[in-house]
Amino acid sequence: FYSGYPFFKGALSGLINKHLTMDLPIAIGASITYLYSCYVVFTGSEVGEVYFDTVVNFLFVILTGRYLEAMSKRLAVQSSQRLLDLQPKIATRISNNGEHEIIPVRALQQDDMVLVKAGDKVPVDGVITKGVSIVDESMLTGEFIPVKKTPGDKVSAGTSNKEGVLQIQVETILKNTALGKIIHLVDEAQSTKAPIQCTTDKIIPWFVSITLLLATLTFIYWISIDFEIALMAATSVLIITCPCAFGLATPMAIAVATGVGASKGVLVKHGEILEILSRIKYFIFDKTGTLTIGKMTVTNIYYQDLQKTTEAQSIDLSQTEQLPTNVTHLLALSEYLEHNSTHVIARSIVSFVSSLKLAPIKDINQESNFNNIKEISGCGIQSNYNNQTIAIGKLAWIAEQAGLTSEQVNWYQQQFEQQISHGSTIVYIWLEGETLLALIIEDQIRDNAKQVVDEMHNNGLEVTLLTGDKQTAADCMAAKLQITRVMAEVMPNEKDSLVQLKQKEGQKVAMVGDGINDAPALVRADVGIAMGTGTDVSIDSADMILVNGELEKIPFAAQLSRSTLRTIKQNIGISIIYNIIMVPLAMSAMITPLVAAIAMPISSLLVIGNAARLRWKFRRYK
Repeated sequence: FYSGYPFFKGALSGLINKHLTMDLPIAIGASITYLYSCYVVFTGSEVGEVYFDTVVNFLFVILTGRYLEAMSKRLAVQSSQRLLDLQPKIATRISNNGEHEIIPVRALQQDDMVLVKAGDKVPVDGVITKGVSIVDESMLTGEFIPVKKTPGDKVSAGTSNKEGVLQIQVETILKNTALGKIIHLVDEAQSTKAPIQCTTDKIIPWFVSITLLLATLTFIYWISIDFEIALMAATSVLIITCPCAFGLATPMAIAVATGVGASKGVLVKHGEILEILSRIKYFIFDKTGTLTIGKMTVTNIYYQDLQKTTEAQSIDLSQTEQLPTNVTHLLALSEYLEHNSTHVIARSIVSFVSSLKLAPIKDINQESNFNNIKEISGCGIQSNYNNQTIAIGKLAWIAEQAGLTSEQVNWYQQQFEQQISHGSTIVYIWLEGETLLALIIEDQIRDNAKQVVDEMHNNGLEVTLLTGDKQTAADCMAAKLQITRVMAEVMPNEKDSLVQLKQKEGQKVAMVGDGINDAPALVRADVGIAMGTGTDVSIDSADMILVNGELEKIPFAAQLSRSTLRTIKQNIGISIIYNIIMVPLAMSAMITPLVAAIAMPISSLLVIGNAARLRWKFRRYK
């Protein structure tokens, strides 16, 4: 009775609310079986059998399943906590007399002045009144190229100040900030997301009603002949129809499917998600970090010998062993200058040069050969190397130092105009009097993205590209992947709204993303799919995780979900056939409760065996 309390409570609650649930036949079956066993014990009946073990095992199996389900639901609330952890708890306030004091963020007032040093997170939404810096806003926009900020520009709580010292006038704090609104959207989506109704749940009320009716009719028929036969026959009906096979129809198929998914790199947090995914035809993909690698990479180099030519020529990166000496020398110098920087562009340069495995330059690691290294916010970095100036940064700044003519500057601008409009970043490296390099740096499309999109189209699935990036960059990527639906320049709250809009139109929506800014949409979607290489917040917010960030696992997951739903329907069919055969026998008192107790697990074994076929079906997937 202690272990069965949740079922008794659920059954009573269902009856009060006029809704028959799985708890009712479980409670009645367990109670009648237990009471009948007690009757056999205390009366010394030589006809009946005891079924205490059946009751115990049945409750144990069901409770174990519910415990695992409760654990998965508890994990779902972690996404909000991850977001709250991004919100700085303290801030440095500048008082009217210019003194600095550390106070809790919640103690700040509108129009207060706060100081944010390089490397710190911005604690509030506000306007810069003093200072110039580079701010990483990827947690809001999903785009990881830091943005230059000057007085008059707005900044958001949770973003990261990379370089200079900023003085910010407070506009909003805590729940009213852009980050606070994202947290609110996640919480709202979690609370309003429609409850999942499994295929089994739709049948259970009818099944329960018929079970109770048949057991009652059986008892009424046999009681005029013999009370004990009536009790045994009615109990046999309840045991036969006790929803073991029905109860296992969905959980077993889902358990096997989630195991298959996990072995292939697809983690499913809630088994019922597979049932929902099988009915989804509309997929929304975030761009950065999902369809793209999510990492800035040098894709091309243009080289100009300043002593010989006025125009640059492209270098074949597949022939790195044939790079001109001037180029390899300048790349090695730039790697040394940038190796301590945390800027995403600097890291991409260092990573690229490291991959070239250039021969070491003897004096490059000697500090005496480098002096006066300085970073100029919004422009780049420069130093003196063996009495020559070396600089890495933007074209206008480099052109001024290198003395490039307006014709040369125009040539470079025209040369890279298309790449810039498509989202590429151009970084210039200059060595005084010798060499000028132009590095094309961009976030590359994943190798298999086109194949995945084509496969989804072939399977009748609709694909939409969703990004906070510029429209031109989004259109360029969509054209490469042959995606016709594009939504660009979208903010986090707008992503959530777009998912809601599609749902109101009657669409079941799956959202695929990897960033903090995708969290509200991932929670709002009928199925949220996160890249395992993405942020912890997106992973916590999603229903399904691609462990290694492999896009090809999305069509696999869709196919697995359809097979799972098919298996669930087959299992329900097995359960129904079993009941059609065995219930009439039980009602006619041709089988005893003992035989019924033996027949019941046989039906369960059939369901288990059918579910196990999923593992065999997908064994060849890598």
